[in-house]
This record gives sequence, C-alpha cells and structure tokens, in this order.
Amino acid sequence: MLIGYARVSRGDEQSNKAQARALTDAGCKRIFEEEASGGRWERPELHKMLGHLREGDTVVVWKLDRLSRSLKDVLHIMERIEAAGAGFRSLTEAIDTTTPSGRMMMQMVGSFAEFERAMIRERTSAGLALARSEGRIGGRRKKLNPKKRLEIAESVLSGRKSAAEMARLYEISQPTVSRIIAEHRQKVGKGHAQ
Repeated sequence: MLIGYARVSRGDEQSNKAQARALTDAGCKRIFEEEASGGRWERPELHKMLGHLREGDTVVVWKLDRLSRSLKDVLHIMERIEAAGAGFRSLTEAIDTTTPSGRMMMQMVGSFAEFERAMIRERTSAGLALARSEGRIGGRRKKLNPKKRLEIAESVLSGRKSAAEMARLYEISQPTVSRIIAEHRQKVGKGHAQ
C-alpha cells in the first residue's frame, strides 16, 4: 500500500492541501498530515505513520525535506522504513527505494552523511589535540579563583559560615561548595602525609 506523509512548518501560511493532492494523485491510500517543524523529532503523525508500516508498503512524500530537514534524521527514518520491510518514494526528487537505482541513491546519500560525520570527528580530534599541546583544556572556566575557593573551605570548616551561606554569597550551588571542601581536605591531607 502507498502511504503518504505531508508536513508544513507550524505557523506557516501554508497548508498540506497541495501535498495531499499530489500524494493522492500518486496513488496513496492513506495520508498522514501534520503541522510541525522539520527540525523536530517530536512529530506524532510521523511516528504514527512509521508504526503503521507493514512489509511491502511504500512511504511517499512530495519532497524529501518534508520528511525532515536533518540528514541524520532522514537517514534514521529511512532505516525505520527499511526495517519495516517498506520502501520510500519522493515525488519531487524522483527517489524510489523500491528500485535498484533508488536504493543506490539512498546508499550514496548515507555514504556522504557518514563521510561528513567522520570528517567532523577528525577535525574535532585534531582541534582538541592542538589545544592540549598548547596547554589549553576544555570545559568552562572556573567561576572561583583559588583564593575564593580557600576562603569558602576555611569559612565552612571553621564554622564561621554554613555551606548554604557561602553558596548564596558566591552565587554557586551547595554541591559546588561540598566539592570545594572535599578538594581542600584532600590537599590538606596530602600536605600532612609528606
């Protein structure tokens, strides 16, 4: 059975009518329609459609970007369609995974996506290695300098102030105060051990 999926972005002045007509003309017996951003994964009609698929069905869309604007999501949806034993067809791009050339086209798209992910990983690793070699480490900068951290630890440990008071004073969380105290105790303990 041919199953259509039509989507327009929420808030657009568009409607699904033109897409629905094209899908009906293509022979779709059932059409799932929704208003949602193509960049969001939380789309009830899309998930309903994916759950409805049976072996031998074909999902039909007017255009590939109606399925999703994210290549990663498109490939994930394609895997779900394939796992159900169904095919996929895009009317505008003339992609049809029920044909050998259509399957080859989707495999090429998947290969380019995998290549892109590998290049991003490679560039990220190279950037991190360079930063480490220059003495830089990742993460946020510490909000408190060593002097302030010592003041917090000594104030709480001496009983002059409570952990809650120090957290409010320095605008940090109580777990952060606890970590500062634990680090201080560890440093002091190492100093006595030497």
